Amino acid sequence: MADIVISEFMDQAAVDALGDFDLLYDAGLVDRPDDLAAAVAGARALIVRNRTQVRGDLLAAADALEVVGRLGVGLDNIDVAVCAARGVEVCPATGANADAVAEYVVTTALMLLRGAYQAKHAMIKGEWPRDRLQGREAGGRRLGLIGFGTISRITAAKALALGMEVVAHDPMIDAADPVWAESGAAPADLDELLATSDAVSLHVPLVDATRHLIDGPAIERMKDDAVLINTARGGVVDDAALALALKDGRLGGAALDVFEAEPLPADNFFKGVPNLILTPHIAGVSYDSNIRVSAVTADNVRRVLEGNRA
Repeated sequence: MADIVISEFMDQAAVDALGDFDLLYDAGLVDRPDDLAAAVAGARALIVRNRTQVRGDLLAAADALEVVGRLGVGLDNIDVAVCAARGVEVCPATGANADAVAEYVVTTALMLLRGAYQAKHAMIKGEWPRDRLQGREAGGRRLGLIGFGTISRITAAKALALGMEVVAHDPMIDAADPVWAESGAAPADLDELLATSDAVSLHVPLVDATRHLIDGPAIERMKDDAVLINTARGGVVDDAALALALKDGRLGGAALDVFEAEPLPADNFFKGVPNLILTPHIAGVSYDSNIRVSAVTADNVRRVLEGNRA
């Protein structure tokens, strides 16, 4: 019986750092729910990424659980309320993957605005599509950030360094808050942000107020050539409305790293959709961030198991 169960991939050095505990590390456990449920029986700690659903039967099976270490920051795959009621501490790796996500957002915005990176298939067929690939430079363009937490602020700094103008919408931050002057971003209401931004990036949790925040009417308020980037949570975007807008040419492009169902089902909305980049929930995962996230998570789990609760 293991003290610590790790059900998804983790940097090996961080796994080794927990080696003085009885430990089970199997990155494939997330895909074997019966084995996972058996493994967590009696375990004091469970370390997961975003795919392991720490709720319901799995939580019930983890009868000795003291801590859940989250290799990332989003907690929508964890029943935080039940954990709190049972005295189980939930430890996200706050900030450890922020640079990776910010780099992904800015890089992807540049790719979508420039447009030249979609040429491969035409060129392989012998075409030379220069006339239809004269995209836009980032300098002077407006980036709209919905949500202005840590990742969003780092994204703003990187975009500003490229000469972009940055506005952000976050109802939790007052317009007089010094963060606006410190960051160089300007506050904006949601309608203004959608209507004036050349690129829109989402940085909000998935709660009732943000579910399908970007739906058909919201997309209609955006510029026809604007691009949308979602590295937040899949349910923040209405995938069907986005796919239709891209097919109809009512949006310049989009990049999605997160989805309501992960992995994507075979009968998804995105087949044949143009100007669309899809990545498998990996914006925050680089070799560098994986080392940081894993080390922070290992330290968090050790702290709790050694009796030093937050």
